[in-house]
Amino acid sequence: MSGKRIAVVEDECVACGTCVRVCPVDALSVPNGIRSVVDAARCVGCGQCEKTCPAGVIQMAVRSGEAHEEGAVA
Repeated sequence: MSGKRIAVVEDECVACGTCVRVCPVDALSVPNGIRSVVDAARCVGCGQCEKTCPAGVIQMAVRSGEAHEEGAVA
């Protein structure tokens, strides 16, 4: 698993929780039932969330710098 990739959740997320269930490191959550949020410090870039997202709104992106802020990464 690469440390160079990170999950990015688009605004169109429907908060179904599928990504939360498949993430092996618990890097995703759905606070307040609004949309998924990525904890950048935990995300290992495995891509399981991207593969299973039924809405197709999660993409893997190249991690920019070493900033590890909690929240959706754009």
